Amino acid sequence: MEISTVTHVILTGGVGSRLWPLSRKTLPKQYLELFDGESLFEKTVARNLNISDKTIVVGNIENYKMSNDIMSKFEKPFTHIVEALPRNTAAAIAFAAFASEPDDVLLITPSDHIIDGNDLYTNALKKAIALANQDYLVTFGIKPTKPETGYGYIEFEDENVIAFHEKPNLETATTYLEKGNYFWNSGLFCFKASKFLAELASQEPEVYWASKTAWEENKDGFLDYELSLNIPSISIDYAVMERSESIKVVPAQFEWSDLGSFESVYDYLVDKGHPIDANRNIVIGTSLHTTFIGVKNCILIYTADALMVLQKENSQDVKQVYQQLESIASPLL
Repeated sequence: MEISTVTHVILTGGVGSRLWPLSRKTLPKQYLELFDGESLFEKTVARNLNISDKTIVVGNIENYKMSNDIMSKFEKPFTHIVEALPRNTAAAIAFAAFASEPDDVLLITPSDHIIDGNDLYTNALKKAIALANQDYLVTFGIKPTKPETGYGYIEFEDENVIAFHEKPNLETATTYLEKGNYFWNSGLFCFKASKFLAELASQEPEVYWASKTAWEENKDGFLDYELSLNIPSISIDYAVMERSESIKVVPAQFEWSDLGSFESVYDYLVDKGHPIDANRNIVIGTSLHTTFIGVKNCILIYTADALMVLQKENSQDVKQVYQQLESIASPLL
C-alpha cells in the first residue's frame, strides 16, 4: 500500500474565554508560557513533528505573528493560513484541506490541549491514520474520569460511533459515566483531505462553496474579509461528524486535558507540583504572599490589571464574566 503523506493541521483560533483574565484576545491561552515554561502551541507542534510530513497552521489576523514566532523555533517549513475573521472549525479545516493534496491524511489538532504519554499518543495516531486511509473520518475519544458537563460526548460500540451528544447536565453526564460506553469528545480528528471535502460538500454545501471561493482568492495564505463573511460559522461536529455515515472512533489511552477551564488548569498544575495550601487553595500569576482563610478549593488568579477569586467547582461560570465584559466592550478583553 502506498504510504500517505500526513499533514498536521493546527487550529489556533480560540480565545480561551473560560481562562480570563489569564487568557486575552491579545494573548490567548495557547500562547501563555504557563506550562513547564513552554506554550501549549509549542508543545502541540513538538508532539506531532515525528508523525507528520507537513504542518499547516490555521490562524487569524490577531494571532498569526505569535504563531510565526513559535514556528520559527522549529526547523520544519510550514504553511500558514490566516483567516480574516473567525468562521468556526468546519471552514478552518476546509481551508487546510483545499491547501492539501486529495490523498493527504490530515491530523487535526487544537493548539491548546495538554497530552501526556508519547507512545500511547503515537499508537493512537497510527490507528487513526490507518482508518483514514480506508476513507473513514476518525475522531478520538477520551475515557471520562468524572461526570464532566463542559465536554460533548461520543456514544460508541467498539470503534463505531453510535451517536454524538451535546454537553450534558450533571445528571445526564453521571448516567453516561455509569453506562461506560461514552467517551469525551476530544476535538482531535484524522481523515483524508478529499474525504472531508466530499462530506462537507454533501452535508453543508454552503460552507463548502463559500470556503472554496474564499480559498481560491487567498493572497499568500491570507483570506479576504468580504468573501469570508459569506461563510456560515459552523463547527466540524455539527457540519460533518454528527451526520456522516463514515465515522470511526479511536479510544485515547493517553492522558488528555483541553485545559478549557480553571478546574482543569488547577488539576494539571497541582499534579505538576504547583504550591497548594492545607485547604487545597492555589495562586496563579503572582509570587506575592497570599493567605486564604476559611475557604477551600479556591483559585486566586492575578494579572497586572485584573484579579479573580474562584471556587474551583464554579470554573464554567468564568465565561459569563467574559461575556459581560464583552457586552460593554471592556479593554480588559
